[in-house]
Amino acid sequence: MTEVLSIVFFIYILVKIYISVMQIGFVARARQMNPVLMTPGRYMKAADYLISTERIKIVETLIEYALFVFWLSWGIRWLDTLTWNMTPVLQAVVAVNLFLIVNYIVELPFSIYKTFVIDERFKFNNTSPHLFISDQIKGGLMTLAAASVISAAVAWIIMNVPMWWFFSFLLIFSVIVLINLLYPTLIAPMFNKFSPLQNDELNEKIKKLLEKSGFESKGVFVIDASRRDSRLNAYFGGLGKSKRVVLFDTLLSKLNDDELLAVLGHELGHFKHHDIYKNIIMLGGILFVGFYIFGHIPTSFFMELGIRETPAMLMILFMLLISAFLFLFMPVISFVSRKNEYEADRYAAKQCKAANLVSALKKLVDENQSFPKAHPLTVFFYYSHPPIVERLKALGDKSVISERSDEALKGECNL
Repeated sequence: MTEVLSIVFFIYILVKIYISVMQIGFVARARQMNPVLMTPGRYMKAADYLISTERIKIVETLIEYALFVFWLSWGIRWLDTLTWNMTPVLQAVVAVNLFLIVNYIVELPFSIYKTFVIDERFKFNNTSPHLFISDQIKGGLMTLAAASVISAAVAWIIMNVPMWWFFSFLLIFSVIVLINLLYPTLIAPMFNKFSPLQNDELNEKIKKLLEKSGFESKGVFVIDASRRDSRLNAYFGGLGKSKRVVLFDTLLSKLNDDELLAVLGHELGHFKHHDIYKNIIMLGGILFVGFYIFGHIPTSFFMELGIRETPAMLMILFMLLISAFLFLFMPVISFVSRKNEYEADRYAAKQCKAANLVSALKKLVDENQSFPKAHPLTVFFYYSHPPIVERLKALGDKSVISERSDEALKGECNL
């Protein structure tokens, strides 16, 4: 069984690398074509940025495979031996945290390189080394604290509850929902400063738009995103009564009021169509399948690996294989997400005029230097948003109709 698993994971790695290689070649050719939605200089710069990020992604994928080989061939046995005399619950806490720490140490150089080399080179990065270290410490401590509590709870369930995989799934799914509830009010403020929107006129316009859509919010807040990054964005955070309207300070400085309202109208479209809840349910279904599979791993598999069949080892295997498992569902997740984005665009066009959303999307593409073309495989697997040109066409923007014959016109704009 371990041989089959190794082959499946190797195929997963090859597919990821193949997609990145195809994307690099595609963008390298596309940047020689006539610019789309950008000036020639910014178009070339956006292409170079995308190619740089894809190249580092290939290296990261190779490291992911090296980590997989390390853990499967030796690392899991090392963790099992190291925690041999511990109780099942304590072993789970120690082993899971050690697994996370080793992976974090290996992956940290890539985060540093992307932030202080690639993003710095393309004028995106505003993060100081001090702020970066602070973020890493806070994020790391939060992760380890949460992992300790969750792994202890799951270990107890495995040891004491029949159909442990089902109740473990319920626990993890509940944690996901809880994080969505707590993120805007407790988690996000630990990393960013949230300030009430000071523009009274704009605030009133936003409130009218929210009331028109039936959206109850705890308020409109601006976060100091420019401390870390120059990209533009906005979002609605939280579930239920904890919902907040969150605007990046970078967004306020680049969009006029009508464009900003159109962006919020798009996000309100997700609210009206219950997309957040749909996504959570879809993720829950995928996790349910994953927990069912791991709940029925044969004992012989643990014997092949030379480890004990303990809660800790089950959790380590789950974390080791979850990325490959989720990758199988990426085309479906991305397809559903792109469909939701079209619907949110249509809602925004009705509430705030299509021309305002078109103008906002074009500014977002230009300011974020989002290259507007991509290989179809990249779109199929990874694009949660429709190709930007297709979004503009769907909104009736005549300026892109002439590009319809160009099969290369694919691109994503996060919004």
